[in-house]
Amino acid sequence: MPKALERDLGLPAVLAISIGAMVGSGIFILPALAIKIAGPAVIFAYVLAGVLVVPAALSKAEMATAMPEAGGTYLYIERGMGPLLGTVAGIGTWFALSFKGALALVGGVPYLLLLFDVPPSVTTPVALGLAVLLVLVNVFGAKQTGRLQVIIVIVMLAALVWFVIGGVPAVRQPNYTPFFEGGIGGLLAATGLVFVSYAGVTKVASVAEEVSNPDRNIPLGILGSLAFTTILYALIVTVMIGVTDPTNIAKSATPMAVAAEATLGSAGVGAVILAALLALVSTANAGILSSSRYPFAMARDALVPDSMASVSERFGTPSNSITLTGVVLLILIAFVPILEIAKLASAFQILVFVLVNVAVVAFRNGSTTYEPSFTGPWYPWVQVFGVVSGLVLLTQMGAVPLVGAVVLTVAGVGWFLVYGRNRVDREGAAVDAVRRQVGRNAVDRTRRVINDGGVDYRVLVALDHEVSKAEERPFVRAAAAVARANDGEVVVTRFEQVPDQVSLTYASETESPADVQFETQTGELDDEFDVPVSSGTIVCHDVRHAVVNYADHADADLLLMEDAAPSRGLRGLLFGSDVEWVLRHAPCDVGLLNVGPEGLGDLDIVGVLSDEGPYDPAKIAVADALAVAGGGSITLAYAGRPDASEIEERTLQDYHAEVAALCSVPVESCVPFGDTENAEAFTDADLVVVSAKERTNDAIAAYLTGTDRPVLVVHQQESEVHGRLVRAIERRLF
Repeated sequence: MPKALERDLGLPAVLAISIGAMVGSGIFILPALAIKIAGPAVIFAYVLAGVLVVPAALSKAEMATAMPEAGGTYLYIERGMGPLLGTVAGIGTWFALSFKGALALVGGVPYLLLLFDVPPSVTTPVALGLAVLLVLVNVFGAKQTGRLQVIIVIVMLAALVWFVIGGVPAVRQPNYTPFFEGGIGGLLAATGLVFVSYAGVTKVASVAEEVSNPDRNIPLGILGSLAFTTILYALIVTVMIGVTDPTNIAKSATPMAVAAEATLGSAGVGAVILAALLALVSTANAGILSSSRYPFAMARDALVPDSMASVSERFGTPSNSITLTGVVLLILIAFVPILEIAKLASAFQILVFVLVNVAVVAFRNGSTTYEPSFTGPWYPWVQVFGVVSGLVLLTQMGAVPLVGAVVLTVAGVGWFLVYGRNRVDREGAAVDAVRRQVGRNAVDRTRRVINDGGVDYRVLVALDHEVSKAEERPFVRAAAAVARANDGEVVVTRFEQVPDQVSLTYASETESPADVQFETQTGELDDEFDVPVSSGTIVCHDVRHAVVNYADHADADLLLMEDAAPSRGLRGLLFGSDVEWVLRHAPCDVGLLNVGPEGLGDLDIVGVLSDEGPYDPAKIAVADALAVAGGGSITLAYAGRPDASEIEERTLQDYHAEVAALCSVPVESCVPFGDTENAEAFTDADLVVVSAKERTNDAIAAYLTGTDRPVLVVHQQESEVHGRLVRAIERRLF
């Protein structure tokens, strides 16, 4: 029988874990820095920060119950958003925890120095010494027991509660005025600064698989601990400001000790120092331990060098990862001011929490297996609120954290493109979610195109001035099929080009034997197909301009003509082929038919081939009309996806099923096209339909070159630049 974790953590244990992870060095350090920004309104800043953490806390708890074995914000985001943003999240979380560890050391050492008669200038050297000691402890594998952690939390909470209860009687009302000293901007900036104080609330997600009744205990534990900690923080800051002049607090490196001395005397100061030192050791050690796991996890996913995942044979720890984290920690302590450390720690944490919220949306909308035992309430509005509020906070925290977040993001993207892109072939749930949404949008467009037919639908067949009945028949047949599907009509027009020296009036008044023959054969074809067919001849000096102008004059919905070879020589180099010119300037959709050496025979199978992106609606509509007329079926395939992932294949199959539901004939899906059986099945197509913009694709060009089947190129005319831009983006995302 396989081993399994027993779900024995009840609600009290969840509350203890979450509160213990939050209550740390932040409350001993950040109030002084935040008061400089917002004044007494820092009380609201702590409350607001607690509220803004809720979306990410719920989102991470949900993902933890769906992927209890994963463990870690990086892995959730990497699986949800893909390796690119996973790299950004991994680096961001690593830096956020490193900054948090540095903040604990730089901000906690002044409390330690209160016990000794030494100048403040030794703060940085002492912090560096402690950092080296903690790094060595982690490298050598010394473990912090759970019981010791509980004792630390209890002692800290006891000291903090005593501070609040003992300080309330000494609170003075004038200390709170003016309250909104820094305005709304100051309040938001302070909120962003203290945001990192609540980052530990998501710690419970890492033990979600051990929680009994997770549907109830996880949300109650998270929200309960967050509410408790928010109230505790707000009360501490309220007392701190109320018992001491806020200016004195803002100037002090040990704000809680200053406030405790004013109300509780030396005993209170001693309790605060003890709590601060416990928080210093606990937070800094946890920061080194946790942050070192991210390079380790990323190395296992091939996003950073393998050396980051190596485990020391002597100590049994990821020594390289811990050492790298230690180096970063030492650099931060030595060269970055404490205020900037605090801002950057919060900024990176906010950025990661934004990605956590987006990842939940990606999982819920993608086709990846995602079955959480707990689902967050008020989806997706909670996640939207978390994303928007996080981005707003980032913009209000000043230039340094904002630039830091941008630099981090750019660095993560750059690292992935240079190092990781060629080493991983995974894609996140977000990519699949976007692909599915693009597919749904394409299905809606296709539905509108198929249903928009009416009595005014007109197919214009443009032919060369010398065309036989056998050469004309495939074009009229294809045009009649499309017109019949839309209750429309066919207009067959022969374009005769005469020299510029010949008057068009004279040429049009002269009826040639070719004119008579054309009228006769078109009339015979009119009797053959069950749609109205009219014909005529246009005399012109320039065929391509005449075709476009007449299509506009005739109010054509589809222009069908022969697919001619591109012009060669200097003219082709400078101006392209006449066909390409018509495609760019036609006022309607265009179809280019190449009947091939064997002509247009039975249409038992109409193959629709694309390279990437959703199928053009016009292409599906034309293929369906031709298959209906031929009593056949449609086969859908992607030429450029021989190595589609399992998730991608499933999404494409679902998309094909939705397209099939719109068609009037049976539809078969060939995914992946690179599969031998599917490729052979598509080779049986009697007519291949492709898009004009796709026929230059290497995979499609190779297929068209190697087949003698008739080919119909369909070009859907986009009337607006916005439409063309959206379609281009969709093709890259789908």
